[in-house]
Amino acid sequence: MGFVEEGRQLIQDFVTPEIRSIDARLTAVEKRLESLDANVDKRFDSVDKRFDSVDKRFDSVDRRFESVDKRFDSLESKMDRNQAQVLETLHRMENYSHILERLARLESKIQNVA
Repeated sequence: MGFVEEGRQLIQDFVTPEIRSIDARLTAVEKRLESLDANVDKRFDSVDKRFDSVDKRFDSVDRRFESVDKRFDSLESKMDRNQAQVLETLHRMENYSHILERLARLESKIQNVA
């Protein structure tokens, strides 16, 4: 056997099995990574679904707050109208009070004259 043939035989006897072993291990690692990647994708999908659910809940809460805001705005508007009516009534009562005072003075003068 020549030197070249001995080198080939050495490669076939030692290196080729090692390369096949490394290839098999790499294939196993790739499969494991694919499995882990699939698991991570599933978990992210699950988390996305949870966030979507929470987002829907927040949307529902936002709609409720908008409804409450509208009710408060309506109530505030009613209170403003009622306050205006109360102030107008108080102003009229003040005017009536002045008129009653003047009427009482006139009646007093009329009784003094008679």
